[in-house]
Amino acid sequence: MTSSPRALIAEDEPLLAEDLRQALARAWPELQIAAMVGDGLSAARQALALQPDVLFFDIRMPGQSGLEAAAELADAWPEAQPFPILVFVTAYDQYAMDAFEAQAVDYLLKPVQPERLARSVQRLRELLAQRTAAPAGAALAQALEQLRHLAGATAPATTATETPLQMIQAGVGTQIQMVPVHDVVYFEAADKYVRVLTASHEYLVRTPLKELLPRLDAEEFWQVHRGTVVRAAAIANAQRDEAGRLWLQLRERAEKLAVSRLYAQRFKAM
Repeated sequence: MTSSPRALIAEDEPLLAEDLRQALARAWPELQIAAMVGDGLSAARQALALQPDVLFFDIRMPGQSGLEAAAELADAWPEAQPFPILVFVTAYDQYAMDAFEAQAVDYLLKPVQPERLARSVQRLRELLAQRTAAPAGAALAQALEQLRHLAGATAPATTATETPLQMIQAGVGTQIQMVPVHDVVYFEAADKYVRVLTASHEYLVRTPLKELLPRLDAEEFWQVHRGTVVRAAAIANAQRDEAGRLWLQLRERAEKLAVSRLYAQRFKAM
């Protein structure tokens, strides 16, 4: 690196964020902290604007988790720029730690210990030095692959005895509308609700998409974006625009659905 590396810290607890900043100042004096933010939405937005070299993302944050913020950032990241190296900061969570280690993603446990941080800093220095000779798109491709596996490893799973959801109960005025799941074209997260769209109607339900997704048949319903799940049989085709973004044309509705980079590999030709 010819210039001082820059980092962004995303941590919703100010005291822990400041502790990490001070610990990094001792372990890595030349590292510049470009920004410190307290929620996932701000983390993705600031990282895109500042384009730091390293991201320290807390796993649990308001609005979006660290994984969700990283996935949103990867979707919007310019391909000509090397994607930042991800370091996830977490309280003790064996499942998350196992997933990080399996994907060679660095992580720090709270409270951050000097010895562990020193090892992490050494690894980050080496990775940043290697990047000078690597194509810019290689870092983004690697990050996307890591995030795909991490999203799957940390997502809630259905139990063996739980059958896929067959009916959606949606409030319509004073009525409860029963919507067969096989009639749904796609689900879309919208603030505190989820939009349930059939060929001719739209309903709102209060169940968050992340809770709804494990109850859907994964063969029948595909997640194509952080906030969008579509019935596979309702997809007519997938098209790329001039910017290289992937869009889905539906059989039963006129609107097109955006596919994020995280899920684009699902639509590679067989």
